Amino acid sequence: MDIRDARPDDAAGIARIYNDAVRNTTAILMDSEVDAANRVAWMAARVALGYPVLVAVEDGQVMGYASFGDFRPFDGFRASVEHSVYVAEAARGQGLAFRLLSALIPRARACGKHLMIAGITSENVASLRLHEKAGFVESARMHEVGQKFGRWLDLVFMQLRLDQRPQP
Repeated sequence: MDIRDARPDDAAGIARIYNDAVRNTTAILMDSEVDAANRVAWMAARVALGYPVLVAVEDGQVMGYASFGDFRPFDGFRASVEHSVYVAEAARGQGLAFRLLSALIPRARACGKHLMIAGITSENVASLRLHEKAGFVESARMHEVGQKFGRWLDLVFMQLRLDQRPQP
């Protein structure tokens, strides 16, 4: 499986994976699905900020993707990014999410970022374990802050320190 920077022609595959997560999981706390044009615009916005969108491709099919963006839209948070990693159902449990995350981390370092943050619903045990394996530590747990499928959901924040700078 090849991991590379996403191209506009990957947008339909990214949308397929995203929409599956919207419909069937609590990994994305959204109710609305997206189309390829939406994902092209999303990718362009990330790239314009100097942020990557990575895809894992096998036999021309997008099997997973990963990206990061600003943690919060305030200057004081400019050294922190929040990331996402999603894998197609058929490719889950094969280590692909770890490979994508492992490819994404050095890209955040190359952008001069200090912290990488993951927001994960507490029931998403696979993602919590993935992030622990990659060296992330839990930094906050917010109870009943989200909702989906008629249930309140807890949100766990995990973070990875990317450098050892004592000051910004």
